[in-house]
Amino acid sequence: MNIEQQQYLDNYLNTLTAEERSQIPQITAEYYCADEYNANECARLINAGMKTASCSLKAGYDIENEPFPEIGRLTVVLNWAEEPVCIVKLNHVSFCPFNEVTEEFAKSEGEGDGTYEWWHEAHINFFTEYAKTIGAEFTETSELVLERFDKVYPL
Repeated sequence: MNIEQQQYLDNYLNTLTAEERSQIPQITAEYYCADEYNANECARLINAGMKTASCSLKAGYDIENEPFPEIGRLTVVLNWAEEPVCIVKLNHVSFCPFNEVTEEFAKSEGEGDGTYEWWHEAHINFFTEYAKTIGAEFTETSELVLERFDKVYPL
């Protein structure tokens, strides 16, 4: 986390009690998606309260040996320039095969035209390419990590 991101986070943390701060299991700063347009669009949608969920390929965590996200994790949402846009708090984590993601979850991602069909096609394309970059294979039954979050700063 760079100085600007840390200061932004500190501004939020200063609004919490010591007990609330002690209960935060993870803190990260990141942008959503892997290209400039989508990273900026996701940051805009999250900040506007239109995107309240995200998903990722479980194989990525396994291959990178990264811990799974934990409920209560704070994320400083960044735009492509890595500037802080807002902060979200993770309120739910689950695992689900790609082909069992519900329409309701897909819509809570808030992207595209808001339909399940758009979500399905966009995510097949994204996960297929991403899997190649990490040496994995993506299929319709590949396991996803589903995350739901609330924007907590600024309100």
